[in-house]
Amino acid sequence: MDALLTELAAITGPEHVLTDPDLTAGYVTDWTRRFRGTARCVVRPGATAEVAAVLAACSRHGAPVVPQGGNTGLSGGGVPGRRAAVLLSTGRLRRLDPVDTLSAQVTAGAGVRIAELREHAARAGLQYGVDLASRESATVGGTIATNAGGVQAVRYGPTRAQLAGLEAVLADGRVISRLGGIRADNTGYDLTGLLAGSEGTLGVITAARLQLRPAEPPTLTVLAGLPSIEAAVALQAEIRALLPGVRAVEYFEAAGLALVRAHTGLAAPLGRDYPGYLLVEAAAAEIEAERLMVLAPLSEAAVALDAQARARLWAYRERHTESISAAGIPHKLDVAVPLARMPAFRAGLDGVLAAAGARAIVFGHIGLGNLHVNVLGPDPDDDRVDHAVLRLAAEHGGSISAEHGIGRAKTAVLHLSRSVVEIAVMRAVKSALDPAGILNPDVLFPPGTG
Repeated sequence: MDALLTELAAITGPEHVLTDPDLTAGYVTDWTRRFRGTARCVVRPGATAEVAAVLAACSRHGAPVVPQGGNTGLSGGGVPGRRAAVLLSTGRLRRLDPVDTLSAQVTAGAGVRIAELREHAARAGLQYGVDLASRESATVGGTIATNAGGVQAVRYGPTRAQLAGLEAVLADGRVISRLGGIRADNTGYDLTGLLAGSEGTLGVITAARLQLRPAEPPTLTVLAGLPSIEAAVALQAEIRALLPGVRAVEYFEAAGLALVRAHTGLAAPLGRDYPGYLLVEAAAAEIEAERLMVLAPLSEAAVALDAQARARLWAYRERHTESISAAGIPHKLDVAVPLARMPAFRAGLDGVLAAAGARAIVFGHIGLGNLHVNVLGPDPDDDRVDHAVLRLAAEHGGSISAEHGIGRAKTAVLHLSRSVVEIAVMRAVKSALDPAGILNPDVLFPPGTG
């Protein structure tokens, strides 16, 4: 290992090769505190050429490599697993080019934070279509690696839909670079789309060419209380039929609101309590807002038309994650089910939780059928309730991962969402691009099968 450390220090500078456990501790435990591992070292390359040299060196030494962005992942995919690994942090890949206003595109390094990117685009009169509560920490590279959706995916699609090109380094140090931004390009396989959502198992993303969107007019935000998730599903469909500019449709429940209020001290958002809540944001003129208010479920809703008031309503949804974390170490299960099946899934979930003696805080991007089931109670290493919830989602025609990825958390149940043939094809792709299996070896596939 000394020889590898010497090589890495020569590539990045010794100050960017960390071995002191006090310095590496923050890198080897994930955001939930549920997944952790051991790093032989943390290496922080500052350019694509350095990433390439680091991976070439690790390949020669047979050292496993775990890529990591902002370490905001929720499935354990960005921290080492069974074997001590070289943790490759992309935090110093900070390239952020001027916005190309003719194509409405920008090239950004993997280490650029989503909040920075959104502010950069806004200064050019444009916007980036991915937004999420962890925007201050989540990075461009990490969100591409997991194909994150976020709160605006109902309008703009997930991260993969924002990609006009990608630069990445393969396991042996070879570089793939397609940052030209040409959208009319059908020259063979879509490697950009392949690497998006691959969770660091096929290559290390170093930069991306990102498609931006036109800035939208002043926004309407509505928070409505509802008697059930079935009512929330129905209301969001009515609202989306009336307002073409809907860009976020979020759901949370009374238990989550109570937890948020206890943790943050926020006042009650409405005049009385409800079992469920629907938060909708749309680009809408005042006359459209008035037309929307004729819907009966919105008669007692909170409506915000200015930025400060909108932020107050969004706090009830966006502070769920921190409030849940303060209550314990959560099992964070990210599922999607068809909207028509969502009420039945939610009813079945109560039975699964009762059998396990657990409780869950449920919220999510209901416009996409995406619910985040945050289970509190079971030991962090006890995944029985996790598997029961994921099986329930699969039984309702759903996915076991809407946007968080498989990571380390769901490898044993990948078969619930992928057929035998699909898994074989994915393994073949992994083997072709990373024949020695050094890139994120404990992620995506069951241990020993990737």
